[in-house]
This record gives sequence, structure tokens and C-alpha cells, in this order.
Amino acid sequence: MAHVPAAERRPQLINAAITLMAREGIAAGSTRAIAAELGVAQTTVHYTFGTKEDLYRAVMEQLTSNLVAQVEGAAPEGAGFEETIAALAVALWRTVEEGASGYRLLTELAMHALRTPGLGEARAAYYRQVNEVTERIVTEAASRTGFVLAQPADLLARFFLSGFDGLTMQRLYMPDKPTVEVDLGALVAATLALADGRLDPTPR
Repeated sequence: MAHVPAAERRPQLINAAITLMAREGIAAGSTRAIAAELGVAQTTVHYTFGTKEDLYRAVMEQLTSNLVAQVEGAAPEGAGFEETIAALAVALWRTVEEGASGYRLLTELAMHALRTPGLGEARAAYYRQVNEVTERIVTEAASRTGFVLAQPADLLARFFLSGFDGLTMQRLYMPDKPTVEVDLGALVAATLALADGRLDPTPR
């Protein structure tokens, strides 16, 4: 077999790991299985990444990059503030529903990283990047439309994403739950209420 440079082999192994683990779960993602998915020797995985944790970290970074790109392209050009938040919710939910998107795998890996030394920074980077891009979308939409935010954009982003994470976990636990669209609409409505001051976040 012809030698393939590590720089070329690296994205191939990442994509093979994503395909395998999205299909069969994290537990199936051994270096042996990932190598077999791509049709290479197990030593190729270790040569390219060093350890399985290094490969998992690279997978999380790639999935995060994919998700951020999807979030950034969510809002229609020239959309109003409310339309932007709704479009963001729909676009994110689409990544949950589409198994190939890797959102579910990213959620699983983030949970796995809580107890895995070496993956903590990848988990933190995932949450940080998604929060930052959501905050930027909220800020830009408000500026573009003249919408006066009653709360800081970073608070709105965290509120929205926390609610979205909750819906995602419900979907993982109860895949046949029939009220997802209603729940998603309620999340958008609550975010808009917080944004324009109808919802007071101050603890009482």
C-alpha cells in the first residue's frame, strides 16, 4: 500500500471515527475499529494521533467546527430579530435530527470528556465556541434590526443554549417524544421575552 502522509491521513481517520461512532456509539470507537473503518492498520492510528484520547480530541474539534459553521449560516440574510432567533433554533435542531451531522456524537463525547483526562480543554472549547458564535449572532441581529436588548447578549446566548441542550437530552432519552416542535417554539418565545424585558431573570 502506498505511503500516505500523516497530514493527509489525519482528516481521513477523523472522518472514519465520526462515521463509526455516530453509527455505533463511543464505546465502539476503539483504535482497532476506527482503523478497520478506514481500511488501514491499527498502528496507523497510533502513528498519526499517538493515543485514542488525542484522536477523540481531534474528533471533538472537527465536530465543533462543523457545528459552528452551521450556526453561523443559520439566519436568512436581512432577517428580523425574532426571525433570526427562530432560524437559529431550527438550524440547530436540524443538526440533532440528522444523524450524520454529529451533534448527538458531540453531546456524547462532551459527557465522556467529563471523566476523561486530556479531553477537558476540548469540551471547554466546544462550549466556548458555540456560546461565542450564538452571542455574536444575537448581537449582530439586534444591531442590524435596531432591536434594543434588555439583557446582555452573552446571557441571552447562554439561556438559549441551555434550553436547547435540555431539549437535546430529552430527544436522546425519549426519541419518540411528540412535542419537540412545541417545546422548541416555547424556547424561542422565552428567549425573545428575555431579550425584550418581558422575562425578568433576577432571582427572587
